[in-house]
Amino acid sequence: MPTPSAGPLPELVSYLEGLPEPHILFDRQYRILAANAAYRAQFSPAASVVGRTCYEVSHHFTQPCDQAGESCPLARARESGQRERVLHLHHTPQGEAYVNIELVPLRDAAGADAFFIEKMEPLRVAQGVPAAQGLVGRAPAFQAMLELVARVGPTPASVLLLGESGTGKELVARAVHEASPRAAAPFVVVDCSSLPETLFESELFGHAKGAFTGAVAARPGLVESASGGTLFLDEVGDIPLTMQVKLLRLLESGTYRRVGETELRRADVRLVSATHRDLGGMIEDGRFRQDLFHRLATFPIALPPLRERAEDLPLLARALLVRIAPGRALRLRPEALQRLEQHPFSGNVRELRNVLERLTVLVDGDEIGAAEVERALQIGKVSAAAPAAVVSPTPSAAPPDQALREALQRHRGSRRDLAEALGLSERTLYRRLKALGLQAPER
Repeated sequence: MPTPSAGPLPELVSYLEGLPEPHILFDRQYRILAANAAYRAQFSPAASVVGRTCYEVSHHFTQPCDQAGESCPLARARESGQRERVLHLHHTPQGEAYVNIELVPLRDAAGADAFFIEKMEPLRVAQGVPAAQGLVGRAPAFQAMLELVARVGPTPASVLLLGESGTGKELVARAVHEASPRAAAPFVVVDCSSLPETLFESELFGHAKGAFTGAVAARPGLVESASGGTLFLDEVGDIPLTMQVKLLRLLESGTYRRVGETELRRADVRLVSATHRDLGGMIEDGRFRQDLFHRLATFPIALPPLRERAEDLPLLARALLVRIAPGRALRLRPEALQRLEQHPFSGNVRELRNVLERLTVLVDGDEIGAAEVERALQIGKVSAAAPAAVVSPTPSAAPPDQALREALQRHRGSRRDLAEALGLSERTLYRRLKALGLQAPER
């Protein structure tokens, strides 16, 4: 291969031009020597990038990424001597977007790095700007999580999402699915906390006709519904011990039986699970199987709470307002945003969404001020007259019947939100309300 000063071989440039994914070729001084048609169409349709540095084009930096606080694939490749992958937030004609970068060093006859090829694949499941759907964020903690999603998505590994309530575990699970080869197949959610123990097995695996009272016809389960796609077990810490054994069998053998059948069926699903519980403590207490934990946690991903990505709050607020009220041009004034930033948001992004949804009801115009934010926050507080068990519930303490009736009367959200406010699992809440003859909120 010629030296960098001689320029790349025409055959190499021709080869890159024919590749379907965006590729660029650059030298040891970060100067772009060639960009193929896919790159030009996606990242620079209006101007040539040849002769410019990769960091100036992608990041608008005046110095290499590793000197500007970013992870530089070229620097990493020089250190490791092999190909490297990183996730970067790139400038594009449509705004900033997350891009998966794979860099390959090309060596000359003496074994020295002569050129570098970068392959770029946009990660469409997340945005660095307000967006109508998907994950949104720019904070380092968010980007670290997102890089793990991008790496594990294309693999068949089981993923366990760990994080506090309200951190967006279902959104991240969907991102794992959409980053996988199964993206066009079903994404099926199993809300483990809301399934009564007596129905758990039939809901998951299906049942034969006559398997139990009321089974008037054979019915496929959620595992079968997710065939070819991803099965998401939300709040896996609420799975009864009796069902944990059968789920373990599914993970170990890839087979299951419908309730009332002897025939073994084969499952073709990728498993993603999530919990806000301390599964390690549950294992020590005998409430969760250690062997199941290890099967679920092939690739664990910790989701950062909102307090660890506080710089994302303005971005999240704008994105959520668009999603909640797409027909309105709502805008948070600086003082309103400042008031939101002072709030602890123990309920994380879900609590932020609830506050913003209240604001869409409280505000008639397009601008939201600090007073309206304060009012929305106050509305969200449990009445000072409510029993202490409602204000500061513990997982093992159920609220008194009268307090439960009052909480249900005040509540305007989902069953999950009410259960969380009361410190109960959805299954326990469902049973308590049923015992009192009360109607549970819709899921």
